[in-house]
Amino acid sequence: MKYVVVLGDGMADRPIPELDGKTPLEYANTPEMDLLAAESEIGLVHTIPQGMNPGSDTANLSVLGYNPRQYYTGRSPLEALSIGVDMKPTDVAFRCNIVTLTEEDVPYEEQRIIDHSSDEISTEDAAILFRDVVKELQNESYQFYVGTSYRHCLIWANGKVVELTPPHDVLTQVIGQYLPKDEQLLYMQKRSYEILKNHPLNQERKAKGLHPANSFWFWGAGTRPALSSFEEAHHKKGKMISAVDLLKGIAVGAGMDNAVVEGANGGLNTNYEGKAQAAVDALTKEDYDFAYIHVEAPDEMGHQGSVEKKIQAIENLDQKVIRLVKEKLDAAGEQYRMLVLPDHPTPIEVRTHTGDPVPYLLYDSTKPQTHDWKYNEAEAKASGNDMACGWDMMKYLFQES
Repeated sequence: MKYVVVLGDGMADRPIPELDGKTPLEYANTPEMDLLAAESEIGLVHTIPQGMNPGSDTANLSVLGYNPRQYYTGRSPLEALSIGVDMKPTDVAFRCNIVTLTEEDVPYEEQRIIDHSSDEISTEDAAILFRDVVKELQNESYQFYVGTSYRHCLIWANGKVVELTPPHDVLTQVIGQYLPKDEQLLYMQKRSYEILKNHPLNQERKAKGLHPANSFWFWGAGTRPALSSFEEAHHKKGKMISAVDLLKGIAVGAGMDNAVVEGANGGLNTNYEGKAQAAVDALTKEDYDFAYIHVEAPDEMGHQGSVEKKIQAIENLDQKVIRLVKEKLDAAGEQYRMLVLPDHPTPIEVRTHTGDPVPYLLYDSTKPQTHDWKYNEAEAKASGNDMACGWDMMKYLFQES
């Protein structure tokens, strides 16, 4: 038996008036998920422990079988693992986004944040801007590391974990009350803006109609993580297929391998088919029992507040990932169980994550069921199936409980 998870990051949502009261998942044309739902178990799963931050970090740990209350030490340390940072026990890691501020003729504290991803800036452009700032700010205490797209890393030697606000939680708002209280972190954010606002590359970006990537934004502080081995826990050899450092870092910490998929970028136009093929190859040609396909696009479109693009991301997931995985595994004659779900909702109306339960679909190629279900939030709730602890989902997928 082979096992595959297809996770649409932030895919769940709330009813939207302009969609006649439907969610993007209900409204989207998803024939593959709906066909699977008719032969599957569907229900709701609570991936976020009550009182914890509803982030992709806590949620994906949960889906992979790690109780966030036990294993979560912060988001950025997981990302640091993925880019090869060897954290010391006294180090504190921070996510360093390159964001877009409004560039109004006001003090830094009175700027507004308009884009947490700087138009999903390419890694190549981000690296140029990042390095031009870092060469002034880096020293023995503060070490910076290039990541992917707008997502980068700061390591503070002998640092402290401080409370910081994710930039996607304050979109369109004046930033003053959300800035770091730590003087050095605040200084570095302000100085990054001074360096970047008139940077030649940002002038080029604006001329092309793109958002300038004009300020660092620190968040997600945490200490070195200590995840237990996924393979030892479940006796399954796993492969992660994701474009984002967070998921790659979780995989490193869990002792899973990471796939490298050309053109996978975490955006709306990622290489969906390449991700699907990487999972199929892992399960049919390589020595893997389990593949975890993570698609970031629905979450990014939720943060952007774009109903149309979120629907497009969900439809891409349906046709370019789920359909291909099923067709290819069926053609290979594999017996498999497939779990489809989001990690958390990213509702269009709030443009950030919430801790609401998410719909899941669990298909077993050896035991197809017969239902009238379609795959969406409302029908998952109506099914009456409700898993209270998301970290039990792996055991359920592997039929260990």
